[in-house]
Amino acid sequence: MNELVSLFPPAMPLLDVGLLVAASLVTSFITAAFGIGGGVVLLAFLALVLPPVALIPVHGIVQLGSNGGRVAIMSKHVVWRPILPFAFGALIGAAIGGVVVVQLPSWLIQLALGIFIIWAVFARLPAIQQRYVLLGGVVSSFLTMFFGATGNFIAAMVKSMNLDPVPHVATHSLMMTFQHFVKVLIFGLVGFQFGPYMILIIGMLISGFIGTVIGSRFLAKAGGRYFKLVLNTILFLAATRLIWAGVEGLLAL
Repeated sequence: MNELVSLFPPAMPLLDVGLLVAASLVTSFITAAFGIGGGVVLLAFLALVLPPVALIPVHGIVQLGSNGGRVAIMSKHVVWRPILPFAFGALIGAAIGGVVVVQLPSWLIQLALGIFIIWAVFARLPAIQQRYVLLGGVVSSFLTMFFGATGNFIAAMVKSMNLDPVPHVATHSLMMTFQHFVKVLIFGLVGFQFGPYMILIIGMLISGFIGTVIGSRFLAKAGGRYFKLVLNTILFLAATRLIWAGVEGLLAL
């Protein structure tokens, strides 16, 4: 048993490992079946288990796999025109964010992340015009180094392109894939060690793929409003827990 536990992140009970693998399946199902951002939900689960220093890197690599899978399936529907300026902006924003994020204390990351999740639940972003895609890439990729899930921000840019549903999802997924790729690369360059988390990450990638397959075959019509209410309640409670932990850390200084 000790040898098995040593394959997983330090001090993480196997029950927590199982919880995160299950959460990856459920949140991938949510995204595929209900069209709701499972990335934020997964971030909330990860934040309750992982140490703050590992939260965004691990979330990034799992989301890289999730979005990359959708791109592989829908690549012929991608609208390529905005991809290059977005990618250039993403490189700039993630590089700047990588320099700053490693200097932040854990309590500040927890506090900011809790506030961000509450904002993601209640905010309604306006459409961001296509001519601002490069700037959007800079801003969203800077923010993703701290908060992980910036899918709503990027969706607001893609919304302004007035695409049909399938091209919208395909283009949004490719932008998210590139952003998560750059984020994971930057965290590796600044010294984050992914090795101790790789078994967990592989398990979450496999379960996430299963969730996507199941969700893509599940047609959600009735009960959508009720589901969103429950989902937002869970996110709000997780966010308040993070804020409380951040405040405790601040008071302990």
